[in-house]
Amino acid sequence: MSQEPESKPPGEPAAKRDELPSGREGHTPDFSPAEVQRRLRHPVSFFRRTREHLIEGGVFLCGVASILAISLIFIFLFREGLQALRMVDTPLDFVYSMGVQLEYDAGIDDVVAVGEAPQLAWQPVSEEPKLSMIPLMWGSLGVALLASLLSTLAGIGVGIFLSELASPRLRGVVKPMLELLVGIPTVVIGFVMLAIVAQPLRQVAEAIGLSGVYGSTYNMFVGAVGVSIVIIPVIGSLVDDALRAVPDDLRAASLGVGATRWQTTWRVVLPTGVSGVFGAVILGFGRALGETMIVLMCAGNAAQITGNPFDSVRTMTAAIASEMGAAQVGGVHAQTLFLVGAILITITFLLNLTMELVVNRFRRKIRL
Repeated sequence: MSQEPESKPPGEPAAKRDELPSGREGHTPDFSPAEVQRRLRHPVSFFRRTREHLIEGGVFLCGVASILAISLIFIFLFREGLQALRMVDTPLDFVYSMGVQLEYDAGIDDVVAVGEAPQLAWQPVSEEPKLSMIPLMWGSLGVALLASLLSTLAGIGVGIFLSELASPRLRGVVKPMLELLVGIPTVVIGFVMLAIVAQPLRQVAEAIGLSGVYGSTYNMFVGAVGVSIVIIPVIGSLVDDALRAVPDDLRAASLGVGATRWQTTWRVVLPTGVSGVFGAVILGFGRALGETMIVLMCAGNAAQITGNPFDSVRTMTAAIASEMGAAQVGGVHAQTLFLVGAILITITFLLNLTMELVVNRFRRKIRL
């Protein structure tokens, strides 16, 4: 049986019924007086579109404000920091300084000066200021790398567990707790490290015969442990989000050909979400590089270059936090601290930029 065409209401032209209202996607909005009057007769549609335009404008303004704020921070730090270059004889003064070299003379049982030698020392308030930034950069990178090593495997494991292994009910409990852990003030974690972790670690080291290696109670390792507590939730939460963004069709296909749940996670889900995992690790490293309170309280604050993780170190952030208040405004010490801040933000920016390029390269390979 042939179906009769659907009857059309009399008196209504077909063109009018099929006509699309102006302002939809792909059409230029019409704000002529006649169009506004027509839309006022349909206030729901008109106000909804107005609200959408306001939301779009607000998001755009927020993005512009963020870019402007970051740009002003860069400009301010470099404007103040570059003034330090005019206060020293040569920019190499921020790398090394010449100092008296001392040697022990057994004949007189005392140390004697034998000449001058380059020194990598941060002593900005000494009689002859030594402004080498190498010890501060060494301390920052040492703490950040050690904290990243301690937290990367744990953070990725937490993210894999939440995304692939935990039940929905358990994930609903653990994920909010993990995100709340990120909001704990770092000064509280610093107090916990001082009161609970630092001294017992030294006692354990002495008990197993490492008292000669364990140089100071407050050292790079203690600071790195405290920083890792901060960045494990960051890495875990971001890895969870990255792995949950992997399409479920890939999981179903892998399980359909006989792969186990762990094989699917390790060989399908994790390689597909590797860009998000790398991004999480690098964000955690940048978070560790910029941490202040924990390293200020737990790392010992000794500006020295050492390969022993149980020696005290001083980071760039700790130097800025502890010395800026006592530095003379406009003096070489204060301007050098501004230069330290400019170098720190530049390192973080270049690190994030480099890793963004690496992540994009991984994404292109995955698409291929």
